[in-house]
Amino acid sequence: MALQRKISRRDFMGGVALGVAAGTILSPLEVAGAMSAETGSQDYYPPGLTGMRGSHAGSFEVAHAIAQEGKRWKQPNEQTDDTYDLVVVGAGISGLSAAFLYRERIGPDTKILVLDNHDDFGGHAKRNEFDVDGQKLIGYGGSQSLEGPASYSPAAKKLLKDISIEVQDFYTHFDQQFNKRWNLENAIYFNQQAYGVDRILPDPFSTTYLEASRTPAREIISKFPVGEETRAALVRLVTSNTDYLPGLKPDEKAEALRKISYVDFLQTHAGIPREGADLLRDKFKSYWGSAWDALSALEGVRLGMPGTSALGLTDQQLGHGIQDEPYIFHFPDGNAGVARALVRSLIPSAVPGKTMQGLVTSRVDYGALDKENSAVRIRLNSTGVDVRHTKDGKTVDITYVQSGVAHRVRGKHVILACYNNIIPHICPEVPDAQREAISYATKVPLVYINIALRNWRAFAELGLHRIFIPRAELMYSMEPDFPVSMGDYSFSKSPNNPIIVHGTVIPSVPGQGLSAREQYVLGRQKIYEWSFADFEEDVFRQMDGALSGGGFDAECDIAAITVNRWPHGYAYEYNELWDPADWSPERGPHIAGRAQIGRISIANSDASAYAYADGAIDAAVRAVDEQVALD
Repeated sequence: MALQRKISRRDFMGGVALGVAAGTILSPLEVAGAMSAETGSQDYYPPGLTGMRGSHAGSFEVAHAIAQEGKRWKQPNEQTDDTYDLVVVGAGISGLSAAFLYRERIGPDTKILVLDNHDDFGGHAKRNEFDVDGQKLIGYGGSQSLEGPASYSPAAKKLLKDISIEVQDFYTHFDQQFNKRWNLENAIYFNQQAYGVDRILPDPFSTTYLEASRTPAREIISKFPVGEETRAALVRLVTSNTDYLPGLKPDEKAEALRKISYVDFLQTHAGIPREGADLLRDKFKSYWGSAWDALSALEGVRLGMPGTSALGLTDQQLGHGIQDEPYIFHFPDGNAGVARALVRSLIPSAVPGKTMQGLVTSRVDYGALDKENSAVRIRLNSTGVDVRHTKDGKTVDITYVQSGVAHRVRGKHVILACYNNIIPHICPEVPDAQREAISYATKVPLVYINIALRNWRAFAELGLHRIFIPRAELMYSMEPDFPVSMGDYSFSKSPNNPIIVHGTVIPSVPGQGLSAREQYVLGRQKIYEWSFADFEEDVFRQMDGALSGGGFDAECDIAAITVNRWPHGYAYEYNELWDPADWSPERGPHIAGRAQIGRISIANSDASAYAYADGAIDAAVRAVDEQVALD
């Protein structure tokens, strides 16, 4: 029997219209128009759209036609605009940073155009908004946080400061005692589809459990709906202090662990049955975008996975330093806050306010982004399709498609801050060797689901925070959003108040011996095949199954859902199980892939082989340096 929904008609239309149109060209302006007709408003405001977002209908079809079908658009004879000092293709953090840094170097009157294929700026740094029972909720639909800002490059630190982001302020804004105050702990949910029962228990494998457990691990695992042999093996794994590689020196252990997956380590060395290995397979899946069959056992040690604590490896053998900063550097809308700060610095009339706190509740005037008299213009819904030098080599022509029509602009300098693998398809001047280097990496697919709830009483009643769902087909984890209050925006103060729950989907094809890169390609196909209705059905089923014991009723308690679909999500980071051990952000094919091509430079997190905000910023710094050096 189909589940009945009490989500508002507006939210339903937003989801179904976009989901059904996944394979057709439906412009974001048409979607916005339909939504405006439904609400009686004429405002163009993408953060307020629900349904299928992220790589939304209308944002990817032109690029797919180029890359997959070989379609070409004729270059228009006439320029759309005057010649710009700089044209940036891509309005993500890297592209916006490039525009900011170039203007900073050249001067405030520098003419800059930023093009982007989405209906909003920020790239993966996406903002989602909800109005629930008269209360504004703000969430992140992509790039999450500024991780470890103390270790950022001097240039990245300076950029954040220049756009009024004071990272130390997050210590005040992020409530680090929230879970402790409400007695919330991580949980593991065994669902009916995978295990034949709906059962939620404290997660004995989580770091929060290890730090302060309320229930003995043996007692918890005894309730797992798995075989007796598996339960006994898992109890042994988490309660004994066993070195599963006895007789090897630490350096030898590190080398051996680098060459096998963590799943292989569990089965071969720790004696865990396949059923138990499958249960643990998806832990930390969102960290790399891969399950543990495609990640090394050495990475399992780094992330503190069960069975690795007694191996005795040092930080030097693990290949990383000590991270002494908490994970708190988070705007309510994630790194969309960084994107908004950059846009405010570039076009002050578009984003009101001066402080980082003021960014949170400020409403962007999208009509101010592309004004004719502005030195900096941001043009949305515009997909770059051809980038090449003019005959004299002194400028670059950029053809882009907007609403099915090709336009041409010209720039003295160009920075391609778009999806890296599309660059050889739109820039015919990329040499063959560079094309090959670019093609090595593939983006990591993922989906971030924001679920607006009218209250979170069930979480409080059950004492739950992050819920891990093993062997899930779609949503494998869900948790209340980060407890951040900034400026006029306050995080939920009571279980009776509305809240956003963040769900994560990482499509993979585990257990078939496929590399991480191979699984990313197949996972991307899955994302395009899933409709909004598929995600919605899964959210209702998982939340009802996990939280009904606390009085949760998805039909009544869910106010709206936004599905942020990212088939081309995280930048590819080298995986020591499949790639040479010495490849890193400092060494690998991406170095050749990002080579400057005359007046064209490349800037994106792919070009840094590092899927974090500072990777995007550092790429922009390099690209701007390359272009400024030409003058």
